[in-house]
Amino acid sequence: MKKVIFILALALTGSMTFAQDTPLEISGSADVYYKYDFAKGQNIQTSFASDQNSVSLGMIDIALKKTTGKTSFVGEVSFGPRGQYQSIPNGDAVDTNNSFHIQNLYATYAATDKLSFTAGYMGTFIGYEVISPVANFHYSTSYLFTNGPFQNAGVKANYAFSDKVGLMVGAFNNTWNFYSADPMKGLNAIGAQLSLTPTEGVSAYLNFMDGSESGTIVDLTATFQLSDKFSLGLNAADWSSAADSDLGYTGVALYPAVAITENFGLGLRAEYFKAKELDDMIGLSADNSVTAFTLSANLKAGGLTVIPEFRLDSAKENNFLKSDMTTATKSASQASIALVYGF
Repeated sequence: MKKVIFILALALTGSMTFAQDTPLEISGSADVYYKYDFAKGQNIQTSFASDQNSVSLGMIDIALKKTTGKTSFVGEVSFGPRGQYQSIPNGDAVDTNNSFHIQNLYATYAATDKLSFTAGYMGTFIGYEVISPVANFHYSTSYLFTNGPFQNAGVKANYAFSDKVGLMVGAFNNTWNFYSADPMKGLNAIGAQLSLTPTEGVSAYLNFMDGSESGTIVDLTATFQLSDKFSLGLNAADWSSAADSDLGYTGVALYPAVAITENFGLGLRAEYFKAKELDDMIGLSADNSVTAFTLSANLKAGGLTVIPEFRLDSAKENNFLKSDMTTATKSASQASIALVYGF
């Protein structure tokens, strides 16, 4: 479904088999990009690729995994703007000088071939897109991704009822994206994921999280492999703040993609996203909605993927700026090209 690298795949799956001792596994990615916004400024405010008319850094990401008997450990650190302050820092969100960011740090114990327990700081189980660019078809990200959780710290249990049905339940820190909880609230957010693989080429994940600080989010992701060359992804979500049900967002995104050849593919992200009545979202004003179309190509050569991309966002009401960067307008567009290397 999310085409995630092994660290996130382990966190999301509902089953885990007993494993022998394995050598230390190392994987990761590195990326750079060039983006030109036709308003000549940072106009589309979704995550990452924020620099205008510049060859800029994404991140270097390094992940380690070690399995010994029934236990496994995963650690992942990232360096660079995308992997540091843009994806929740180890310090203040406006501190651009922090040295690194821990994306994942957790351990898993496989009690049986169906039941496993995991504790630590984990890439979130919610949503379709992820932080690592090697795991996404598109280089820019959706409004759903930008406004949703990036990581969750806590404990969880995964149980595989069969090879088609799995369930995860867990208790998590009171807010998203923090290494530590409010000491007065602790692990007061509950989360669950029902995973379904009814037939070959079809997978779906129904996700839920609720907490007194984090609010309530219901999220669905699914992937349909419709043929050898054509696939369709889906993400739909609704989040309501714990303070007021009129604070939050709702949205849906479709991800059709076609593999033209083994090393060349085209994909579209078509997203509708709405900010609820009383709440500004990242990239969208309160009680406003936006329809965003992103067309990307993936050209692969070994571990390198070149991603040229064009994006057009159109809001119901003024949400963006014209090229003078002062006059409001309803639409924005940008073009970019990214180099992403996975290892």
